Amino acid sequence: MRLLSAFALCFLTAAVSIAQGQAIADGAIEARNKAIAMRVFDEIFNQGKFQVADEIYAPDFQNHGLHRSVDLKVDQDAVHAEKKAFPDLRVSVEQMVAEGDKVAVLWTFQGTHTGSGYEGLPATGTRVEVRGMTIWRIVDGRIVEEWSSFSETGAYLAMLSHLKWWLLFVTLLVLAMVIAIERVVWMAARKVFAFRRLT
Repeated sequence: MRLLSAFALCFLTAAVSIAQGQAIADGAIEARNKAIAMRVFDEIFNQGKFQVADEIYAPDFQNHGLHRSVDLKVDQDAVHAEKKAFPDLRVSVEQMVAEGDKVAVLWTFQGTHTGSGYEGLPATGTRVEVRGMTIWRIVDGRIVEEWSSFSETGAYLAMLSHLKWWLLFVTLLVLAMVIAIERVVWMAARKVFAFRRLT
């Protein structure tokens, strides 16, 4: 009986040791994944070191948007455009959680819209702040998938409010002209088709 008890004690001790070793290994992987996620914010967004994207992201990376997924080139082109439009861009991490191969981050984007090229808007000088969340899946030390969610509505409204009023007036005038031309063309088309029915 003592032999059976000793065997059971050894088995339980080994099982606990293996489980603790697995927890430590998982903890190390999660810590490494968090460090990789921080590099995205620190090096790419804040420092503009775009070349490190090839070290951080897997070649087959996919950013899963609401309506479509994009590859690494399209994703990084958007980052370049943001940094160009907001040269003082800073992304700060408010919270970060890692579990298994996933890292979730709550972040805040802050910058001044002094550059051009952001969604076609001219520089407005507007200070913008956007809060969002990103979830990354990291495999073998590289980001393979991303899901992000944020609202740009407030940022767009702030930037549009700084546009010159004459620009808004010209836009509305052009819109009114387009509508007027469309209606004239529509009325002419109706007359032509009505004439053809009569003959």
